[in-house]
Amino acid sequence: MNYSAAGLKKVFAKYFPGNLAESYARQPEKIASRVYGGRMGNGDEASKEGYKYRGRGYIQLTGKDNYSAFSNSTSDDILNDPDLVASKYPLLSAAWFWGIRSLNSLADKGAGDEVVTQITKKVNGGLNGLEDRIAHFKNYYALLA
Repeated sequence: MNYSAAGLKKVFAKYFPGNLAESYARQPEKIASRVYGGRMGNGDEASKEGYKYRGRGYIQLTGKDNYSAFSNSTSDDILNDPDLVASKYPLLSAAWFWGIRSLNSLADKGAGDEVVTQITKKVNGGLNGLEDRIAHFKNYYALLA
């Protein structure tokens, strides 16, 4: 979340109209609080829950709703210690998210760009970084073939 003003305008344009990005640049807590505030179960920007429940783990679990639901899969209090997703549960949180979103059914359709695109939409809700993700997928997939 350590974006420059130009990066914010490119990746999160709808959250940073006009010159607003300048006052948020290189301030991860402010950026995440704005971008993730008021959605995914997070409080508004002032609550700073957007930052507290920012993306962590191998699949970047994001949002208070996801942290709360994932917390039910562990014996730890993830809501009060969200850093556990990165430090103790990076793989389990990714597997949990993959399972609850039924991503195997998409992955079983093949190894093409369309499948990577569909999974990206399910994970991220959009297509930011899709070209890079497809390129990485092809590189890793070639190692397995």
